[in-house]
Amino acid sequence: MRDIAYYNGVIGPIDEVKAPITDRGFYFGDGVYDAAMVRNKKIFALDDHLDRFYNSLALLRIDPPMPREELAAVLCDLVSQLDSGEPHMLYWQSTRAVAHRMHAFPKNAKASLMAFSEPCGLDRHDKPYKLITVEDTRFLHCNIKTLNLIPNCMAMQRAVEAGCDEVVFHRGDRVTEGAHSGLAILKDGVFCTPPADELILPSITRKHFLTLCDKLGVPTRIAPFTVDELMHADEIMILSTGSHCISVSHVDDKPVGGKDTALLGKLQTAYQDWFMQDTEK
Repeated sequence: MRDIAYYNGVIGPIDEVKAPITDRGFYFGDGVYDAAMVRNKKIFALDDHLDRFYNSLALLRIDPPMPREELAAVLCDLVSQLDSGEPHMLYWQSTRAVAHRMHAFPKNAKASLMAFSEPCGLDRHDKPYKLITVEDTRFLHCNIKTLNLIPNCMAMQRAVEAGCDEVVFHRGDRVTEGAHSGLAILKDGVFCTPPADELILPSITRKHFLTLCDKLGVPTRIAPFTVDELMHADEIMILSTGSHCISVSHVDDKPVGGKDTALLGKLQTAYQDWFMQDTEK
């Protein structure tokens, strides 16, 4: 199949698989999700994504829909049925239960599992992003990959209407992350990224770049940085599962970055090589 979906054991094309209207994901966003890139029907960094997924379930006190090994098998079986080895995005989510609407957790709740995979090419590294800054008014549980993404959607729509590609969230002067990505900067040869606290999602790509920097001998700094430090960085990096690492040319219509293209390119190439090698046939 070109695309494929799963809901509690039922498999079929995305537009045909159905979920009950009383799934708590619909009226509370009561669930968590994760997503990974697929190439040659191989899921990139599945273990890392499952670590985060099961941690998010635990933080929301949702009993897993199945053991980790069983979920991994379900996801691998799903992508094995794709009709192409071209890049796909694999998305999966678990909601607390199918139950009539009430705020408290339903008794004897059994979590639901939904997943789908569809074609998704990686963004080009030679096309830098333009960003806008947006005050981060989200709640203090951004470390959980929850289904509650309305502030992210509203901010991203502002970016689109401004002719931009992503958002820089900030709480006061502290930079946090993007609407659907992590943020890092290069300054004086150092890879700088915010700490993985309750204000940001523990990005898998961020984790990978820290590992990559260690292997390549690139110094790292894990600490908060300000909007002003972002604006004066040698390079700004957008990190995400679907784009890996994209540079930034403008923030709020002001030119930024472009001062350490050699190190930026080295890191981009190394990560692309990692992805390609891990997803070879």
